[in-house]
Order: sequence, then structure tokens, then C-alpha cells
Amino acid sequence: MLAPRSKRSPFLIAVLALALLLSVLTASPGAAHAADEAGGPVHDPIPTKPIQSGLGLVVEEYASFPKTEPLPGPVTDPRLKRHSRINFLSELPDRSGRMAVPDLNGRLYLVEHGQPHVYLDVAAAIGPAFFASSGMGQGFGFVTFDPDFRKNGRFYTVHTEKASATTARPDFVQQATTNYHGIVTEWTADDPAADTFSGSRRELLRIGFSGGGHGIQQIDFNPTVRPGDRDYGLLYVGTGDGAQGVNNTEPQSLALPHGKILRIDPRGNNSANGKYGVPASNPFVGMPGALGEIYAYGMRDPHRFSWDPVGRHRMYLGHIGEHAVEGVYEVQAGDNLGWSEREGAFVYDKAAVNPCDRLLPLPEDDAKNGYTYPVAAYDHDPPASWNCRSDLGRAIVGGFVYRGHDAPALWGKYLYGDLVDGRLLYSEASEMRRGGKQLADTYQLLLFDGTGKRVTLPELAGDSRVDLRFGRDARGELYLLSKANGKIWKITGTRRFADCRTHGTTLTHVTGAKNWAPVTPAKWQFPRGQVTLAEAGVARPGPRRPFEYAVLTAGPRFGSTRIDAEVRLDTPVEISNRDVIIVFGYRSDTKFYYAHLSSDNTIYPHNGIFVVNEADRLRLDHQWNGSTGAPPAIADARWHDVRIVHCADSGEIAVYVDGSKNPLMTAVDKTFGSGRVGFGSFDNVGSLRDLKVTGRPAGK
Repeated sequence: MLAPRSKRSPFLIAVLALALLLSVLTASPGAAHAADEAGGPVHDPIPTKPIQSGLGLVVEEYASFPKTEPLPGPVTDPRLKRHSRINFLSELPDRSGRMAVPDLNGRLYLVEHGQPHVYLDVAAAIGPAFFASSGMGQGFGFVTFDPDFRKNGRFYTVHTEKASATTARPDFVQQATTNYHGIVTEWTADDPAADTFSGSRRELLRIGFSGGGHGIQQIDFNPTVRPGDRDYGLLYVGTGDGAQGVNNTEPQSLALPHGKILRIDPRGNNSANGKYGVPASNPFVGMPGALGEIYAYGMRDPHRFSWDPVGRHRMYLGHIGEHAVEGVYEVQAGDNLGWSEREGAFVYDKAAVNPCDRLLPLPEDDAKNGYTYPVAAYDHDPPASWNCRSDLGRAIVGGFVYRGHDAPALWGKYLYGDLVDGRLLYSEASEMRRGGKQLADTYQLLLFDGTGKRVTLPELAGDSRVDLRFGRDARGELYLLSKANGKIWKITGTRRFADCRTHGTTLTHVTGAKNWAPVTPAKWQFPRGQVTLAEAGVARPGPRRPFEYAVLTAGPRFGSTRIDAEVRLDTPVEISNRDVIIVFGYRSDTKFYYAHLSSDNTIYPHNGIFVVNEADRLRLDHQWNGSTGAPPAIADARWHDVRIVHCADSGEIAVYVDGSKNPLMTAVDKTFGSGRVGFGSFDNVGSLRDLKVTGRPAGK
């Protein structure tokens, strides 16, 4: 963080001025080559996947919006052909309980008791220049209400206009040709309590953009600042790089607003256009050649930001990456997030011939550059044509730290997600530390409807492209929005996955040979307290299934079951695809479930939850994405604790390893509601000990 102006040394000011001069120049190839010499390209920048959480959100439908069309048309981009392009939800700061929802296609809705109505047709008010027909962020992008709206009736919007359709001149432009304008407008309602808008408007700020993406993504007031505080009533403006930063250094230029978060005072008039104020508390005020409006810089697409209302009121930003890194940043005044010299905590090499080689390790002396790096991050899938390594998701959507009351298990968690595939994620706010040596862990959340059924956002949205956004009300409760079908769901609570009652009968000390029925008895040994498959099995006729296993015949057949045991893979670790399996729900040699525990997670038959039902084994777990599954369950020669929970009524199955409270694998299937348990492998060897089976006998 930069020191306040009064505390900056002449040396620091000189360094910043030099950085400003250099920022308008194209990055030299030599810098990229030097980085390349320090280390080769990074092809998997975030190698760990989000951890599967056993925690799930319970949601109920809150509101549904009418179908709208992008104006003026025609629309050729299928990503814009949504039911409606609802983009945010917030509560008006007037104690009325009314919710505001903007639709990029031009309408501002107020929602009362779950019923939306048009409060203001922004597109109609702006007229023919209003543009929403191309570019993901074009149209009526955002709305925020003055903290004193109840008294002054003021609120602020962002919309886009096509440059060729207006005679207005932007306050700022990029070096390339201006094709679109992003406009911040102040509206003043004659009656703040009215159901529909009547009043006046004035333009505060107009920025010219070359590209149709990465415009003004969000405007907002910091809700943690109270009346009387120095920064009360200041408006933050998240401005993208106009999709130009990938080829130039404009996001690093302090002479331009592009690729920045701006902070302005709508009540002031000391800006260059005289329509707003430049707060004296901004970090670059008074610096020669720098815009005093800039609060933080070095951004590609500052998509969503919010403040934690508890503690130090940190500002968190979800930042959409170019190549691979989707980052969450804690943003402070004067921060430089590095784009387009950096993507996440990596050097971004614009000159790389192979697009897969654009990320490089940081140089050893990187600290001198003063960049701010993510506190949490995940990879996104590069375009298939690049043939790079794929991980998950497409683009981050920032969310909120939960401080509500309906879902106490979420308290202190920063909820965010992937706006394309609807993946729901969280990181602990207490673990998201600036300057930390490690990113905070990223966890993936499950989703349940009001009946307790596990669902996914693509299922709720009725489309594989969810276009997810988050909203928050005045009580701190959170909402999920989808453009795909124009619906909003409220998070009403949480639920633990596979949290069923398995009490009833408990089996222990059952590792003797008399209690087991192996497929091939000669391959098995039963030393004291241990069950060992000592010789690898071979493929058998019939459906594809584990080659060799033994079924526990002691005790009853169980319905809901919990299996606890220690297992060991006895095949040498040099073998990459070694495995053991734990059987449950066993009915016959061609009807059962099994959990495959392997040191490999890259092929379909490995490291997952499967069902055999008179046909070849079928993979069930949620972790398999077509190329990889959950992290390897066992990768060494040691004993490992394994727990499997099978809930007969819901069909939920969870596999835990080494005492983790988060399941390594999850699945839902109701094919078999009861059965026996067992142990085995495909064509490897392994051992089991300390077996404990607890469950409800079938039929009880």
C-alpha cells in the first residue's frame, strides 16, 4: 500500500513518476526473455483443485423475471441470448425492504415480496444511443443507491452507448479508436418512496472504450463507512481495460482510467469535467501526470467487489484473468494488481508464440515491483484450440463475506463462484491474507433445494451456461442470480452432505477368514486383525467390474451405512495406477457399489465412486470432469484412514480420507438401498485393518 501523500518521500514520488512514464511504453521483449531465463513457462499455475466441501447451500426461488432482448439488435453472440440479463441484487438503503435488480437489456426492477416490477426503463430514457447488442458487459450494467437515498432520492447507474450513435464526447479515451462509451449517471427521484421513477438525471462521467468487453463493470458505495466519516458517500467505479490490456500497458498507466478502480465524490465538482469531486484522500492526488480519481490499478476486468462489514472492513475483488488465473484480491488504496505485466502471481509474457507459454515464474527480485497478488485463486480452462492443460471453470464472479443470520455455518466465508458453469466456491476470509506465502484454500460448495435434494445451478438454471451473479440484502443474506432463465434464489441455510443416521448395529473384530467370502479364496490371507489381498486378480467374464474382492458375510445386510477402516496399497509405489476398492451396497457379483481408491486420478476407472448393475461399472462421483477426478486418495505405501458413508434414503455417498472433514468424493445414486460391504482391487494387491461397520439393518 502506498503511503499517504503527506508521508511520501521525494524519492518515492520520483519512482512513481518514472513508473508512470514507463507505463505508456510497450513492454520490451527483453524483460520477457529475462523472466523466461529465470524459469520456464508455467502450464498449470494453480495445480490444486478446489477442495470438495461437505457443506451445501440450501436455496429457494425468490423471484423470476420476464424475458427481455438486447437493444438495438440484431444479436449474433449466443452468450447474449439469455432469458433476461439480470446482473445484481441489492436492497435499497431506505428501510423499505425493496430489492433493486438491473437487467443489462435496459430495465431497472424493484422487487417486493418476490414480485418484480419495472421501476425505470433506462434504455428508453437514454434513447437510441443505448447499446446492449454485443459484448458481455454492454447495456445497463449496474445500479447503486446513495446511502442517503431515503432523503435525497439519488441513485447511480452504468450503461453503454455506441460511439457512432452519439455526439457526446468522452472524458477519457484509450489510444485505439473509441467504439463504445461507458457512462455513469446520477438519477434523482422526486419521491424516493414511489413505486416507479419520476425525476431527473445528470451525467457524471463518460469513458471511451475501444473494445466491446471489460467496460465499467460495477459502481458502488462502501456500506461500512458511516455518516461523518471522511470517505462517506464516495463512489467506487470498477473500470476494465476495454479488452486492450492484453496487447498494451494501459492498465499500468496512471494517466488513464482503464483497468482501474476509481473513487469519486458525486457531491463534488473539482474534476476536470466539473461534474464530480476527486477526493483528497485518494492515493495519487497531486502526483504529476496521474489521475487523482484512481484508487487502485493494474486490472483486466474488475468484475465484482464488496466489503466485509465485520472487522477491518476489507475490500475484496473478483478479477477475471486472461490466460488462466481467476483471482480474489484484497484491495487497498494505491494497489497495483499487475495486469498486464502480471496475471495473478505470474509474469505475463505477451510475446510468447505458443499461447500456452504466456505465464512465467516471478523473478527473484519481484518484491521491488510492489505488485499486489491474489489471496485466493483457481485456474480457468484455456480455449480448446490452444491445447493447454485444462482445470475448471471459465471466469470468476466475486461475491461477499457472509455475515448474515440464516446460515451460521457460512459465517466468515467469502462466497464466490464461476459465472459460466455456476460452480459455487468459498474461502475463509481469515485465511485470505495479503502478502501471504500461500493462497487461501478454495472449497467447492454443494447445493440443495428446499426438499433436501442435491441439485446444481445448471439444473436450476436449465442451461449449462449459468451466467451466475451474487446479491446481498441489508441483513447480510445472500442470493444467486442466473441470466439463463432470469431467476433468483435465496440462500436460506446450509446442509451437510451425507449427514444421515447410521446408528443401529455395529460390527468390529470381523477380520477373520470365516467372516469373508472372496471371489478367489486362494488369493487372500487373513493375518491377525487384517484382511489382505495377496495376489492380484484377473479379469472375469461379465460386466466390467473389480477383478477380485471379498464380501463381509458377518452381520446383517445394511441400509444406511458408515464404514471405517485403515487401508494400504501394497503394490509398489512405482506403479502409477495401483488401487484398492471398498465395496458397499453389495447384492450380488453384478450388483454393488464400490469406492475406488487410487494413486491415479487421470483416467475414467480410477479414484472415484462407481456402481455395477448388471452392466459395466458406471462412474457416479461429482468430481470427475471428463479428464481428472478428485485428488489421488492414496499415493504412498502407508496405512490410511478411510470412511465411507452411504445414506440409503437420499442416495448420498461420501468418501473421506485421513480424517478430513471434507469428503474427497461425493455421489448421489439410489440404485441399491441396502447391501453388504467388502474389500478388494482390480489387478493390484492391498490390505485392510481396524474395520468398523455401523448401520441400520436393511428393512429397519
